[in-house]
Amino acid sequence: MNRTTRVTALSAAAVASLTLASCSSQNDEADATPLAAAINQPVAVTFDGGIHLLDGDTLELKDTVSLDGFNRVNPAGDDTHVAVSTPDGFRFLDATTGQMTDIRFDGPKPGHVVTHAGKTVLYMDGTGVTSILDSDDLAAPAETYTAPEPHHGVSVVLEDGTLVTTLGNEEGRPGAVALDADFTEIARNEDCEGVHGEAVARSEVLAVGCKDGALLFKNGGWVKVPGGAPYAALATGAGSSESGVILFDYKIDPDAEREFPEQFALVDTVAEKITVVPMPGGASYSFRSLGRGAHGEALILGTDGSLHVVDPESATIEHSWPVVAEWKEPMDWQEPRPALFVRGHDAYVTQPATRSVYKIDTETGEIEARVTLDGTPNEISGVAGAH
Repeated sequence: MNRTTRVTALSAAAVASLTLASCSSQNDEADATPLAAAINQPVAVTFDGGIHLLDGDTLELKDTVSLDGFNRVNPAGDDTHVAVSTPDGFRFLDATTGQMTDIRFDGPKPGHVVTHAGKTVLYMDGTGVTSILDSDDLAAPAETYTAPEPHHGVSVVLEDGTLVTTLGNEEGRPGAVALDADFTEIARNEDCEGVHGEAVARSEVLAVGCKDGALLFKNGGWVKVPGGAPYAALATGAGSSESGVILFDYKIDPDAEREFPEQFALVDTVAEKITVVPMPGGASYSFRSLGRGAHGEALILGTDGSLHVVDPESATIEHSWPVVAEWKEPMDWQEPRPALFVRGHDAYVTQPATRSVYKIDTETGEIEARVTLDGTPNEISGVAGAH
């Protein structure tokens, strides 16, 4: 039976009691030099050995945070912090000062970080613990929910307080469940093999990907949307409050060691249908290629080096802005490849081959800034920006 627990983010000991295991590493000694000047809307770029902090306007390198291991970055939900997934758990970086904070959640296999409706939600794959934080006060006590069994999962809190979280274990992931504010079950669906990823559309409709389509949570219940083929895998989604359509990747080869998809899916949460759109010129993309613009437009960074702007309603590619050289997705998902981070009208794109980061105006395709870094950029993210 699941239990509700209150835990203070500043207390590592209390957090550790919620996890199956916690361990220490050189990450505990991470340090940074204070910034000489304030960063405008910080952008965080990981590399082997740490995190570069860039000015969101000029891309000027403001600071470098030393942090060993393979680290991942996500918006933390406010205009100050970035959530960092380290080998030992979740940590929070104050991107405006270049300092790692005392806010941390130790545990094995930190997974997805989801920000929505004023909540920052962490999912610890190794324990099945969901930690729910107030995005405007990340250091305040966090509420937690523990899944029946640990798995590679994801959780999100909707505006009405509903917690939607995946179901699964080490053997498989069959679906998802919705819980009310007291963590009492509202609705579940186990017709979503391989459930992965989440995205929220306009009107608070949530979608998760399945190996044969998508699962929608709307009006208090679940709706299965077929993918159009026995194997039509959706896994990584990008939603927008400006659109009722969610952008998802779309894979069709169940036997591929690493499929390089040449089409993407648009999940219409109103009509409850999936439209599959081919990439131009046989280009592909990776799970780090998807984003949404300020007006709800879908953005895809293709292996042809262009940022493709898609009208989600008409399912047409309206623009293809050249940014970087052609590239190929590596077989190892942790290896660097061009990656996309979108905030408002600004798109940020990495180019590992030249150790570069670009800032692009999504309205015009103009490259407004570029910087070359010492470390090879891998993942890119930033603060959420002004609310």
